Amino acid sequence: MIAIVGPTAVGKSELALQLAQYFSPEIISADSRQVYRYMDIGTNKPSPAERAAVPHHVIDVVDPDEDFGLAMYHQLAFEALKAIQQKGKLPLLVGGSGLYVWSVIEGWTIPQVPPDQKLRRRLEARAEQDDSQSLHRELQAIDSEAGEKINPSNIRRVIRALEIYYATGQPPSLLQRKEAPSFPILVIGLAQERSELYRRIDWRVDEMIRKGLIEEVGQLLKRGYSPSLPSMSGIGYKEIGQFLRGEMTLAEAIDKMKYETHRLVRHQYAWFRLSDSRIRWFDVSGTEGKANIVALNEIKGLIEGFIS
Repeated sequence: MIAIVGPTAVGKSELALQLAQYFSPEIISADSRQVYRYMDIGTNKPSPAERAAVPHHVIDVVDPDEDFGLAMYHQLAFEALKAIQQKGKLPLLVGGSGLYVWSVIEGWTIPQVPPDQKLRRRLEARAEQDDSQSLHRELQAIDSEAGEKINPSNIRRVIRALEIYYATGQPPSLLQRKEAPSFPILVIGLAQERSELYRRIDWRVDEMIRKGLIEEVGQLLKRGYSPSLPSMSGIGYKEIGQFLRGEMTLAEAIDKMKYETHRLVRHQYAWFRLSDSRIRWFDVSGTEGKANIVALNEIKGLIEGFIS
Protein backbone atom coordinates (compact mmCIF):
# COMPACT_ATOMS: atom_id res chain seq x y z
CA MET A 1 0.00 0.00 0.00
CA ILE A 2 1.03 3.57 -0.68
CA ALA A 3 -0.11 6.33 1.69
CA ILE A 4 -0.03 9.99 0.65
CA VAL A 5 -0.25 12.31 3.64
CA GLY A 6 0.22 15.94 4.56
CA PRO A 7 -1.77 19.06 5.42
CA THR A 8 -4.94 20.17 3.72
CA ALA A 9 -4.60 21.89 0.32
CA VAL A 10 -1.00 20.75 -0.21
CA GLY A 11 -1.92 18.67 -3.27
CA LYS A 12 -2.38 15.09 -2.06
CA SER A 13 -5.39 14.33 -4.24
CA GLU A 14 -3.77 15.94 -7.28
CA LEU A 15 -0.68 13.79 -6.79
CA ALA A 16 -2.79 10.64 -6.44
CA LEU A 17 -4.56 11.39 -9.72
CA GLN A 18 -1.21 12.06 -11.42
CA LEU A 19 0.16 8.74 -10.16
CA ALA A 20 -2.95 6.99 -11.45
CA GLN A 21 -1.65 7.56 -14.97
CA TYR A 22 1.27 5.21 -14.23
CA PHE A 23 0.11 2.63 -11.68
CA SER A 24 -3.65 2.11 -12.23
CA PRO A 25 -4.41 2.32 -8.49
CA GLU A 26 -7.60 2.66 -6.50
CA ILE A 27 -7.87 5.38 -3.87
CA ILE A 28 -9.00 4.95 -0.27
CA SER A 29 -9.99 8.31 1.18
CA ALA A 30 -8.70 9.16 4.65
CA ASP A 31 -10.83 12.28 5.06
CA SER A 32 -13.22 12.54 7.99
CA ARG A 33 -15.64 14.85 6.09
CA GLN A 34 -15.81 13.28 2.64
CA VAL A 35 -17.69 10.33 4.15
CA TYR A 36 -20.89 12.44 4.20
CA ARG A 37 -23.32 12.53 1.31
CA TYR A 38 -24.51 15.92 -0.03
CA MET A 39 -21.39 17.62 1.35
CA ASP A 40 -19.25 18.03 -1.75
CA ILE A 41 -17.97 21.58 -2.13
CA GLY A 42 -17.00 22.24 1.47
CA THR A 43 -15.12 18.93 1.72
CA ASN A 44 -13.36 19.40 -1.63
CA LYS A 45 -14.64 15.98 -2.67
CA PRO A 46 -13.26 14.48 -5.91
CA SER A 47 -15.39 15.40 -8.90
CA PRO A 48 -17.60 12.80 -10.62
CA ALA A 49 -15.13 12.79 -13.53
CA GLU A 50 -12.18 12.12 -11.21
CA ARG A 51 -14.07 9.34 -9.45
CA ALA A 52 -15.00 7.82 -12.80
CA ALA A 53 -11.37 7.89 -13.91
CA VAL A 54 -9.98 6.39 -10.69
CA PRO A 55 -12.12 4.32 -8.26
CA HIS A 56 -12.44 6.02 -4.87
CA HIS A 57 -13.49 4.30 -1.65
CA VAL A 58 -14.93 5.49 1.71
CA ILE A 59 -16.60 8.54 0.16
CA ASP A 60 -20.36 9.22 0.42
CA VAL A 61 -20.99 6.35 2.82
CA VAL A 62 -23.34 7.99 5.38
CA ASP A 63 -25.91 10.78 5.51
CA PRO A 64 -25.00 13.91 7.49
CA ASP A 65 -27.22 12.90 10.43
CA GLU A 66 -25.75 9.40 10.76
CA ASP A 67 -23.05 8.49 13.25
CA PHE A 68 -19.62 7.93 11.80
CA GLY A 69 -16.43 7.37 13.74
CA LEU A 70 -13.05 5.71 13.72
CA ALA A 71 -14.40 2.17 14.16
CA MET A 72 -16.63 2.43 11.09
CA TYR A 73 -13.89 4.09 9.06
CA HIS A 74 -11.41 1.40 10.02
CA GLN A 75 -13.80 -1.36 8.95
CA LEU A 76 -14.64 0.27 5.59
CA ALA A 77 -11.02 1.14 4.84
CA PHE A 78 -9.78 -2.40 5.44
CA GLU A 79 -12.66 -3.88 3.43
CA ALA A 80 -11.70 -1.60 0.53
CA LEU A 81 -8.02 -2.38 0.99
CA LYS A 82 -8.62 -6.13 0.85
CA ALA A 83 -10.84 -5.83 -2.24
CA ILE A 84 -8.25 -3.70 -4.07
CA GLN A 85 -5.40 -6.07 -3.25
CA GLN A 86 -7.45 -9.10 -4.33
CA LYS A 87 -7.87 -7.45 -7.73
CA GLY A 88 -4.10 -7.12 -7.96
CA LYS A 89 -4.28 -3.32 -7.92
CA LEU A 90 -2.29 -0.81 -5.90
CA PRO A 91 -4.16 0.81 -2.98
CA LEU A 92 -3.48 4.51 -2.41
CA LEU A 93 -4.50 5.74 1.05
CA VAL A 94 -4.90 9.50 0.59
CA GLY A 95 -5.89 12.08 3.17
CA GLY A 96 -5.04 14.46 5.96
CA SER A 97 -7.07 12.99 8.84
CA GLY A 98 -4.19 11.72 10.96
CA LEU A 99 -6.36 9.54 13.17
CA TYR A 100 -7.75 7.70 10.16
CA VAL A 101 -4.41 7.42 8.34
CA TRP A 102 -2.42 6.00 11.24
CA SER A 103 -5.23 3.65 12.28
CA VAL A 104 -4.74 1.88 8.94
CA ILE A 105 -0.96 2.16 8.65
CA GLU A 106 -0.35 0.97 12.21
CA GLY A 107 -3.21 -1.56 12.27
CA TRP A 108 -5.07 -0.26 15.29
CA THR A 109 -7.58 -2.48 17.04
CA ILE A 110 -10.70 -0.34 17.40
CA PRO A 111 -13.25 -1.19 20.14
CA GLN A 112 -16.61 -2.01 18.54
CA VAL A 113 -18.65 0.10 20.95
CA PRO A 114 -21.73 1.72 19.35
CA PRO A 115 -22.45 5.39 20.13
CA ASP A 116 -24.54 6.07 23.23
CA GLN A 117 -26.29 9.35 22.42
CA LYS A 118 -27.83 9.77 25.89
CA LEU A 119 -24.45 9.36 27.55
CA ARG A 120 -22.83 11.72 25.06
CA ARG A 121 -25.42 14.43 25.70
CA ARG A 122 -24.98 14.02 29.45
CA LEU A 123 -21.20 14.31 29.20
CA GLU A 124 -21.46 17.27 26.81
CA ALA A 125 -23.75 19.01 29.31
CA ARG A 126 -21.19 18.38 32.04
CA ALA A 127 -18.46 19.87 29.90
CA GLU A 128 -20.57 22.99 29.35
CA GLN A 129 -21.71 23.36 32.95
CA ASP A 130 -18.39 22.60 34.61
CA ASP A 131 -15.45 22.67 32.25
CA SER A 132 -13.91 20.31 29.74
CA GLN A 133 -11.00 19.68 32.10
CA SER A 134 -13.27 17.81 34.53
CA LEU A 135 -14.03 15.16 31.91
CA HIS A 136 -10.37 14.85 31.07
CA ARG A 137 -9.47 14.46 34.75
CA GLU A 138 -12.03 11.65 35.00
CA LEU A 139 -10.45 9.97 31.98
CA GLN A 140 -6.98 10.29 33.48
CA ALA A 141 -8.19 8.68 36.70
CA ILE A 142 -9.67 5.79 34.69
CA ASP A 143 -6.89 5.44 32.12
CA SER A 144 -3.74 7.53 32.52
CA GLU A 145 -2.36 6.33 29.17
CA ALA A 146 -5.44 7.50 27.25
CA GLY A 147 -5.45 10.70 29.27
CA GLU A 148 -1.91 11.49 28.20
CA LYS A 149 -2.63 10.84 24.53
CA ILE A 150 -5.87 12.81 24.23
CA ASN A 151 -5.74 16.60 24.32
CA PRO A 152 -8.12 17.96 27.01
CA SER A 153 -9.56 20.41 24.47
CA ASN A 154 -10.62 17.56 22.17
CA ILE A 155 -13.94 17.04 23.93
CA ARG A 156 -15.24 14.60 21.34
CA ARG A 157 -12.33 12.19 21.79
CA VAL A 158 -12.44 12.51 25.59
CA ILE A 159 -16.15 11.66 25.57
CA ARG A 160 -15.59 8.73 23.20
CA ALA A 161 -12.91 7.30 25.51
CA LEU A 162 -15.25 7.59 28.50
CA GLU A 163 -18.04 6.02 26.44
CA ILE A 164 -15.83 3.00 25.71
CA TYR A 165 -14.98 2.64 29.40
CA TYR A 166 -18.61 2.86 30.55
CA ALA A 167 -19.67 0.28 27.93
CA THR A 168 -16.89 -2.25 28.54
CA GLY A 169 -15.64 -1.55 32.04
CA GLN A 170 -12.09 -1.59 30.67
CA PRO A 171 -9.60 1.26 30.09
CA PRO A 172 -9.74 2.30 26.42
CA SER A 173 -5.97 1.99 26.02
CA LEU A 174 -6.20 -1.76 26.79
CA LEU A 175 -8.68 -2.20 23.94
CA GLN A 176 -6.88 0.02 21.43
CA ARG A 177 -3.81 -1.97 20.48
CA LYS A 178 -1.72 -1.92 17.32
CA GLU A 179 -0.79 -4.77 15.02
CA ALA A 180 0.99 -3.61 11.89
CA PRO A 181 -0.41 -5.03 8.61
CA SER A 182 1.54 -7.91 7.09
CA PHE A 183 2.01 -6.14 3.75
CA PRO A 184 4.63 -3.41 3.10
CA ILE A 185 3.55 0.23 3.27
CA LEU A 186 5.26 3.27 1.76
CA VAL A 187 4.27 6.62 3.30
CA ILE A 188 4.82 9.68 1.12
CA GLY A 189 4.39 13.13 2.66
CA LEU A 190 3.87 16.41 0.84
CA ALA A 191 5.02 19.61 2.52
CA GLN A 192 4.91 23.23 1.45
CA GLU A 193 6.30 26.48 2.80
CA ARG A 194 3.73 27.62 5.39
CA SER A 195 2.88 31.07 4.03
CA GLU A 196 2.50 29.62 0.53
CA LEU A 197 0.21 26.90 1.86
CA TYR A 198 -1.90 29.50 3.65
CA ARG A 199 -2.25 31.46 0.39
CA ARG A 200 -3.41 28.31 -1.35
CA ILE A 201 -5.92 27.63 1.43
CA ASP A 202 -7.31 31.16 1.14
CA TRP A 203 -7.68 30.71 -2.62
CA ARG A 204 -9.45 27.37 -2.09
CA VAL A 205 -11.92 28.93 0.36
CA ASP A 206 -12.74 31.67 -2.15
CA GLU A 207 -13.21 28.96 -4.81
CA MET A 208 -15.63 27.08 -2.55
CA ILE A 209 -17.75 30.20 -2.22
CA ARG A 210 -17.63 30.75 -5.99
CA LYS A 211 -18.62 27.13 -6.68
CA GLY A 212 -21.72 27.36 -4.48
CA LEU A 213 -20.87 26.50 -0.86
CA ILE A 214 -23.53 28.90 0.40
CA GLU A 215 -26.16 27.13 -1.68
CA GLU A 216 -24.86 23.72 -0.57
CA VAL A 217 -25.18 24.60 3.11
CA GLY A 218 -28.61 26.11 2.48
CA GLN A 219 -29.77 22.86 0.87
CA LEU A 220 -28.48 20.83 3.80
CA LEU A 221 -30.44 23.02 6.22
CA LYS A 222 -33.55 22.71 4.04
CA ARG A 223 -33.18 18.92 4.16
CA GLY A 224 -33.47 19.23 7.93
CA TYR A 225 -29.88 18.62 8.93
CA SER A 226 -29.35 20.44 12.20
CA PRO A 227 -26.42 22.86 12.63
CA SER A 228 -25.64 20.96 15.85
CA LEU A 229 -24.77 17.73 14.00
CA PRO A 230 -21.07 16.74 14.06
CA SER A 231 -21.08 16.73 10.25
CA MET A 232 -22.30 20.34 10.19
CA SER A 233 -19.57 21.46 12.59
CA GLY A 234 -16.89 21.05 9.94
CA ILE A 235 -15.00 24.05 8.66
CA GLY A 236 -17.10 25.88 6.09
CA TYR A 237 -20.42 24.33 7.04
CA LYS A 238 -20.37 25.85 10.51
CA GLU A 239 -19.37 29.35 9.38
CA ILE A 240 -21.69 29.51 6.36
CA GLY A 241 -24.48 28.18 8.56
CA GLN A 242 -23.85 31.06 10.96
CA PHE A 243 -23.94 33.48 8.04
CA LEU A 244 -27.26 32.08 6.80
CA ARG A 245 -28.72 32.47 10.30
CA GLY A 246 -27.59 36.10 10.39
CA GLU A 247 -25.02 35.52 13.11
CA MET A 248 -22.14 36.93 11.05
CA THR A 249 -21.55 38.63 7.74
CA LEU A 250 -20.35 36.70 4.71
CA ALA A 251 -16.96 38.43 4.91
CA GLU A 252 -16.66 37.39 8.56
CA ALA A 253 -17.63 33.80 7.71
CA ILE A 254 -15.02 33.61 4.95
CA ASP A 255 -12.31 35.06 7.18
CA LYS A 256 -13.22 32.57 9.90
CA MET A 257 -13.06 29.67 7.42
CA LYS A 258 -9.58 30.71 6.37
CA TYR A 259 -8.41 31.16 9.97
CA GLU A 260 -9.79 27.78 11.08
CA THR A 261 -8.22 26.00 8.10
CA HIS A 262 -4.83 27.58 8.92
CA ARG A 263 -5.29 26.26 12.44
CA LEU A 264 -6.16 22.82 11.08
CA VAL A 265 -2.85 22.75 9.21
CA ARG A 266 -0.96 23.28 12.46
CA HIS A 267 -2.92 20.41 14.00
CA GLN A 268 -2.21 18.15 11.02
CA TYR A 269 1.52 18.75 11.30
CA ALA A 270 1.25 17.35 14.83
CA TRP A 271 0.03 14.08 13.25
CA PHE A 272 2.46 14.16 10.34
CA ARG A 273 5.78 15.40 11.68
CA LEU A 274 8.57 16.36 9.32
CA SER A 275 10.92 14.54 11.67
CA ASP A 276 8.97 11.26 11.39
CA SER A 277 11.36 8.80 9.74
CA ARG A 278 8.44 6.63 8.58
CA ILE A 279 7.40 9.35 6.12
CA ARG A 280 9.34 10.12 2.94
CA TRP A 281 8.79 13.86 2.61
CA PHE A 282 8.72 15.88 -0.62
CA ASP A 283 8.70 19.68 -0.64
CA VAL A 284 6.28 20.97 -3.28
CA SER A 285 6.72 24.65 -2.51
CA GLY A 286 6.43 26.86 -5.56
CA THR A 287 4.06 24.45 -7.33
CA GLU A 288 0.67 25.75 -6.16
CA GLY A 289 0.24 22.61 -4.07
CA LYS A 290 0.77 20.17 -6.92
CA ALA A 291 3.77 17.90 -7.20
CA ASN A 292 6.16 19.49 -9.68
CA ILE A 293 7.83 17.49 -12.43
CA VAL A 294 10.96 16.84 -10.39
CA ALA A 295 9.04 15.72 -7.29
CA LEU A 296 6.60 13.69 -9.38
CA ASN A 297 9.42 11.83 -11.12
CA GLU A 298 11.16 11.16 -7.80
CA ILE A 299 7.94 9.87 -6.27
CA LYS A 300 7.19 7.78 -9.34
CA GLY A 301 10.67 6.22 -9.19
CA LEU A 302 10.33 5.62 -5.46
CA ILE A 303 7.05 3.75 -5.96
CA GLU A 304 8.41 1.74 -8.88
CA GLY A 305 11.28 0.56 -6.68
CA PHE A 306 8.94 -0.14 -3.79
CA ILE A 307 6.49 -2.34 -5.71
CA SER A 308 9.04 -4.18 -7.85
